Amino acid sequence: MKRPYVPIFLLFAATILLSGCMPNTGAFSDAQPANFLHGVWHGWIAPISLIFSIFSDPSIRIYEVQNIGFWYDLGFYMAIISGFGGLSFFRKKKEP
Repeated sequence: MKRPYVPIFLLFAATILLSGCMPNTGAFSDAQPANFLHGVWHGWIAPISLIFSIFSDPSIRIYEVQNIGFWYDLGFYMAIISGFGGLSFFRKKKEP
């Protein structure tokens, strides 16, 4: 017997966990700005942040304003490109 509620529960749990790490929630300040790893994380969850900002809380953005500059931008950009398959251009196709 299949348990259809397990995937629904896992999706719900993942949504709750990811929503705690969204950019622009007040977790960062000028004294402690977001760094490279935060940029990578915010890049990976950018689509989820966008959905939350549209339907839920307008203060949530896809990009953290309080960041360290170039290194945050680099991490964010790398995660966006790799998360949406941009690095797949460099992969070799399997031959049948």
